[in-house]
Amino acid sequence: MEQRDHMICIVGPTASGKTALSVRLAQALGGEIVSFDSMQVYRRMDIGTAKPTPEERCGVPHHMLDVADPAENYSVSRYVQEADACVQDILSRGKPVILVGGTGLYIDSLIAGRQFAPLPQTGRREALERRAAEEGAQPLLDELRAVDPERAARLSVSDVKRIVRALEIWQETGRTMTDFDRESRAIPPRYRPLWLGLHFPERAQLYARIDLRVELMYAQGLAQEVRALLDSGVPDRATSLQAIGYKQVVQALEAGLPPEAALGTIQQATRRYAKRQMTWFRANPAVQWLDASAGADEIFRAALQKAADFDSGI
Repeated sequence: MEQRDHMICIVGPTASGKTALSVRLAQALGGEIVSFDSMQVYRRMDIGTAKPTPEERCGVPHHMLDVADPAENYSVSRYVQEADACVQDILSRGKPVILVGGTGLYIDSLIAGRQFAPLPQTGRREALERRAAEEGAQPLLDELRAVDPERAARLSVSDVKRIVRALEIWQETGRTMTDFDRESRAIPPRYRPLWLGLHFPERAQLYARIDLRVELMYAQGLAQEVRALLDSGVPDRATSLQAIGYKQVVQALEAGLPPEAALGTIQQATRRYAKRQMTWFRANPAVQWLDASAGADEIFRAALQKAADFDSGI
């Protein structure tokens, strides 16, 4: 029988009910929750990221929330390092780990134990960013194509940050990101969890939930949250403020419009994001899908049974 880890990964699109299910499973199994949401890592970004409130957490320990300042440029490599430390600590105490979130790259990288290219500290990035601003991204993409054609083929001139990162690694190490990626993927997965996914058979159901959630975010104070971040000195081009909801409100404010003018745009962007999430997670054949349109109790019972089957080796 293959070795299995006492871990459950709950995936699915935004607004599908992942948080509620994760808390109920953690309560039933005596586990702790580790988030894999690339925006919930930021402090003071609660409403727009749908970060679970203390009441929603129901006393269950949550990890990888509020670990970064909104002015920081948080990365997947940092996430893997910090989340892996959390996972190891929880498992060492004999407790199951419930991983929940919507950032596919984060969870896939964590489970795979992916190794990332080193982060240079030589100032090369700043020089490349200046070139991109002055010359445009095309010359940099052409340079990347000459040394790492595989990576360049996956990028366009709009992917400035990724182009800069790839060239930075090449200049610093003499090796390409494709080389690092290939080595990382050759390593056996670090963990073997149970994968559970939530999906709606009728997409309209999910979209209705998304639209309602965005309206609720405004009612809870999304605009005030964005203004507070800007007033505290967080740059409007910070990675954190590129998150759906925050970016659109910032754009509305910069255009002299009321923040409510961005509501429809946020709903549309979130629906598109949910579609991309489902495309990502459906590519994982290990995910066992649960009907998110069923009642909460039915979903919980089905998930609990799958967890029991997984632990018994079925």
